[in-house]
Amino acid sequence: MAKGYQSNRERQEIIAGMGKALAKRAKFVCEWCEGKEDLRPWENGNNREPTEETVALLCGNCRGMAEGRKAEDHELRIIRNALWSPIPAVSEGAARVIAQSRDSWAREAIEDSMIDERLKEELLRS
Repeated sequence: MAKGYQSNRERQEIIAGMGKALAKRAKFVCEWCEGKEDLRPWENGNNREPTEETVALLCGNCRGMAEGRKAEDHELRIIRNALWSPIPAVSEGAARVIAQSRDSWAREAIEDSMIDERLKEELLRS
């Protein structure tokens, strides 16, 4: 148990250490909605070593959606521009959240995005 705790702690320290670089990359706004409140790093999947490609700077509201809070349609529309980010944590994370919507605009946005084709197929299949 102590080994898992220590490993998680080290991972969190690596992510926290990226804070300044992420903030600069994001121009000090949420990389999904461009909000400015409660900005913190969010890791898109934690099965690999955290890098600036796998971590996005998100506001509290967007982190909530990323962590499973059911999003309202207007919230999903706000984050759709993130689908065209060259940063996988930004675009792929937003795509997973937008895929909650069954509206045609969401499907079209994911189809038109530059996210990985395998992920695109996975999200559009469900």
